Amino acid sequence: MTQAKSGDTVRIHYIGKLTDGTEFDSSNGRPPLEFVVGAGQIISGLDKEVDGMELGTHQTVTVPAEAAYGAHDPAKVHALPRSAVPSNIDVHPGLQLQSRTPDGNTIPLVVTEVSDQVVTVDANHPLAGKDLVFDVELVEIVRAA
Repeated sequence: MTQAKSGDTVRIHYIGKLTDGTEFDSSNGRPPLEFVVGAGQIISGLDKEVDGMELGTHQTVTVPAEAAYGAHDPAKVHALPRSAVPSNIDVHPGLQLQSRTPDGNTIPLVVTEVSDQVVTVDANHPLAGKDLVFDVELVEIVRAA
């Protein structure tokens, strides 16, 4: 059978779950995810698992946090004065905000705690620090390297 290898453009169907079974993403109802194997277009741990997969096969792989979105970095959690958030925004835990860096880049933030004086935000990726489980099917090798 044909195997995916580094440099191939491939398409996969996938279901991404946390280790407790909670689904966080899926290609169900969408076209398969297309990427170049080994090009760093998807998380490295999943990329590595697709390399060598046989066309048409399914597999379940566990990707450790370090090979997914990395460890949760406490330095990316910040307490801001409540006045730093516009008063017309209903601030609550789980709210997603954006901030701009001095050089104009946008940083996504998630509110983790709120008090009358302080809003705590987390700039880590929501899946940072989590091991991920993927059910993967290699559906097509679009272009071989």
